[in-house]
Amino acid sequence: MALTESTMMALQTPAPNFELPATDGRTISLANFADADALVVMFICNHCPYVIHIAPTLSELAKEYTEKNVAFVAINSNDVENYPADGFEKMKEEASSRDYCFPYLLDESQEVAKAYSAACTPDIYVFDGDRELVYRGQFDDTRPNRISSGNYNSGDNPATGADLKASLDKVLAGEHVSEEQIPSMGCNIKWKEGNAPDYFG
Repeated sequence: MALTESTMMALQTPAPNFELPATDGRTISLANFADADALVVMFICNHCPYVIHIAPTLSELAKEYTEKNVAFVAINSNDVENYPADGFEKMKEEASSRDYCFPYLLDESQEVAKAYSAACTPDIYVFDGDRELVYRGQFDDTRPNRISSGNYNSGDNPATGADLKASLDKVLAGEHVSEEQIPSMGCNIKWKEGNAPDYFG
């Protein structure tokens, strides 16, 4: 695992479009969320310890804010051939076991990740009602504790989602989201051989 920070796409960037298969059998695009007051786009996967760390809290936070007309969508852009734990069938299991209330999409070509300049899992973006970027950064300031290679513990400092919540509350209140934002951090997106973007590495 290479610990990687988000690239911090320029604020006010319009949300790039996408059209990807979801674990529930639908094909989901940006247009599916046209009526939402805010949209959270998240690049995640199944096996990354940094995603595993936030997943339970993310699931509950998404349910809470969906009731406030915020839309959420998660995208897995990892190379599923070389990382089968992130394969589509495993994504279905993950969405079910985590009780995700949002679509979980597979970006097999990795082109959507590139369009968002996504670099790590989790990589989180918040777009306002005009679908302009107002937040990109960490879920909160907690991180899983590394015990040994491949072994992490989140029990001592569970995720809170504080940074994401704060940005969403500002958007919903029609207030300015502070531009002082801390990059997300996690495993690097697992690029297919020869497919890594210029901004990676």
